[in-house]
Amino acid sequence: MTELILALDVPDRKRALKIAESCAPFIDAIKVGYPLVLSTGLSITEDLAGPGLPLIADFKIADIPNTNRLICEAVFSAGFDAVIAHGFVGSDAARACIEVAHSHSGSAYIVAEMSHPGATEFFHDGVAERIAKLAVACRADGIIAPATRPERVVRLRQIVGEKAIYSPGVGAQGGDLDTIAGLVDGVIVGRSIYAADDPAAAAERLSCIRR
Repeated sequence: MTELILALDVPDRKRALKIAESCAPFIDAIKVGYPLVLSTGLSITEDLAGPGLPLIADFKIADIPNTNRLICEAVFSAGFDAVIAHGFVGSDAARACIEVAHSHSGSAYIVAEMSHPGATEFFHDGVAERIAKLAVACRADGIIAPATRPERVVRLRQIVGEKAIYSPGVGAQGGDLDTIAGLVDGVIVGRSIYAADDPAAAAERLSCIRR
């Protein structure tokens, strides 16, 4: 069953909560990024707790190990269930995030390759593959790989095996749901849901991937 994860990149508490509540019956988790947290603070987790869905902190953490550790401690203390971090900063920095996540009975996912066009400038030529291998070696719970480039997901799956792959880029960025759904464990969808006239209806249409 492929999960549907709502990327709630809405920098407005009231609107974000309304969207989350209406979409809750059709999604499996909520991913919260900087736009919402910077406008509301980490306490947004308390407001989003109502539906009882896992909350993923998409901060794409990319700093030295000690700073990564401090960020992740704040993330999990605030009530998040998972964190997303970059792997290009090295295994020690990635491992710091993973260790904190696991110490809180949470999960950590490493970005192997991003979904926007510019990602090909630095994540290709073997870089994403190296990051995926790093994620496996550091015992990450999975990786982030682009729905906009399914062939890359296939390649990265060969490296990470049964570890989870969550894939952003469906909809607004051009990723095709039918193509990617069978290749990954979850799709991350933002604008195609939260920018729709009826976010709940949009989420319900996309939720057919779980069948």
